[in-house]
Amino acid sequence: MKLLVTGGAGFIGSNFIHYWLNHHPKDKITNFDKLTYAGNLDNLKNIEQNKNHSFIQGDVCNPLEVRSALKNIDSIVHFAAETHVDRSLYSQGVFAKTNVVGTNVLLEEAAKNKIRFHHVSTDEVFGSLPKYSKERFNEETPYNPRNPYSQSKAQSDYLVKLYHKKHNLPITISNCSNNYGPYQYPEKLLPLAITNLLREKKVPIYGDGLYFRDWLYVEDHCRAIEVILEKGTIGDSYCIGGLDKEVNNLELIFKVLEILGKDHSWYEHVKDRSNHDRRYSVDWSKMKNLGWEPEHDLDIYLEKTVEWYVNNCEWWRKLIK
Repeated sequence: MKLLVTGGAGFIGSNFIHYWLNHHPKDKITNFDKLTYAGNLDNLKNIEQNKNHSFIQGDVCNPLEVRSALKNIDSIVHFAAETHVDRSLYSQGVFAKTNVVGTNVLLEEAAKNKIRFHHVSTDEVFGSLPKYSKERFNEETPYNPRNPYSQSKAQSDYLVKLYHKKHNLPITISNCSNNYGPYQYPEKLLPLAITNLLREKKVPIYGDGLYFRDWLYVEDHCRAIEVILEKGTIGDSYCIGGLDKEVNNLELIFKVLEILGKDHSWYEHVKDRSNHDRRYSVDWSKMKNLGWEPEHDLDIYLEKTVEWYVNNCEWWRKLIK
């Protein structure tokens, strides 16, 4: 297989490339990334000499660059996106351009050659669940995005579905829960908490901290995409979640504090962000029917994630101003 991975220098994209080359050593990957602030070639240092990985710096919003990158490609795995909710609140245009226009450009070029298109999306397109309910998102949950980030991802999902219906483009979509693991840019909750504590700084917690999330280790996410590419039904969407260990942000930070030997004086509540979604939870039973389920336990792999940041200070210190 010859894959184009967009956003392959980012957090999940780079982990996917590592995973794919380890498990499919004969396949070839073209990594197409604009190298914005969240794109980091240091994520791929250990495969610089791998002949089956090539890098093209390019913008998904540029049709000429996309067209050139798609030569001799069998499948696209589309990670490239603006993803940080906080940034979306004051940079809506940037999110609309990258996440909606960029996806449309890719789809347009893919449709010309019927290139298999897998779109990586988020459970945030479904909105927010009640704090203490047992309800979970699934593939039939109506979309109800509540911030500019999730709105732009919802629009891109609709575009992908449209190209399948109107142009018979072979597509699949995955909507994943919160990822964690190595190489995550330190603006997101977990790497921010870890790197703050390693610099003897407190961890900021939005509002009351009782925002419940379903945590998915990044390698489990990569395996899920692999299963979808190999066994998924063209035209379908798949929800991907963690090992049923839904925790709120406060509980999660308490776990990090314990791992690093810090007491509860090392976090502080800060002003909440606008329209903060209270709870996400994912029903991944459709993925289980394909033979996939998450393998990585939150408590064990949270400790391994903290350990990775402890052992890779040189990587993250470059990114913090």
